[in-house]
Amino acid sequence: MSLPGVCVVFLLRRGPEGVEVLLGRKRSGLGQGKVVGICGWVEPGERAAEAAVREARSGVGVRVEASDLHVAGTVEYHFPTRPAWSQQATVFVCRRWHGEPVESDGMAPHWYALDAVPYSRMWDDASRWLPGVLRGGTVDARFTFGADLATVVLTAE
Repeated sequence: MSLPGVCVVFLLRRGPEGVEVLLGRKRSGLGQGKVVGICGWVEPGERAAEAAVREARSGVGVRVEASDLHVAGTVEYHFPTRPAWSQQATVFVCRRWHGEPVESDGMAPHWYALDAVPYSRMWDDASRWLPGVLRGGTVDARFTFGADLATVVLTAE
């Protein structure tokens, strides 16, 4: 069975203390209140990179070119007790864009130093794969969440 597609984009920049990543507090929808990367659904007939370009614009007001997106891999999320939440994410890293990130109805963005990423405020799986991606690695992983819809109970990488 094919999972619905989503995209997640991590903007990286050189800050005063080193590399920083743009994350944001999700204001609505699945994951409301959690800190996440720029993310959204891939619409029917749309490629993940096209969705990433669209979500960067609507989510934080920056213009990203598809050619500047680096595919860092995929992550599958399985929620057996809430199957509608299950999805497959294409993960992108981007180091070049136009404009300054701004708040939107969906996200309140904030720059974090790589050693200060607030993993405890993110989905439970993030600390298992995101550090490697932010340091230039890739991911190909599957996570199954428990009945509480918050805790990873099974990991496959």
